[in-house]
Amino acid sequence: MVNVHVYITLKEGVLDPQGKAVQHSLTALGYEGVEEVKVGKWIKLEVAEGSDLDARIESMCEQLLANPVIENYTYQVEREAQV
Repeated sequence: MVNVHVYITLKEGVLDPQGKAVQHSLTALGYEGVEEVKVGKWIKLEVAEGSDLDARIESMCEQLLANPVIENYTYQVEREAQV
């Protein structure tokens, strides 16, 4: 098994009302200088290793985990160190 970390963010130009709300709240709490806040998602998967691992991850992201019309995604595969 490997751990896969999927990071999903809104594409440039897509409105992020949640990010704006966080930015406004930070300013209201006295945190000056916060120019922009973007809110995204992080998903951790445990997946069986295989030669088609990247293709399977891409397929999961395209079909379910992300909305490719308005979101970008990246992922990182974390393999345990072999002893």
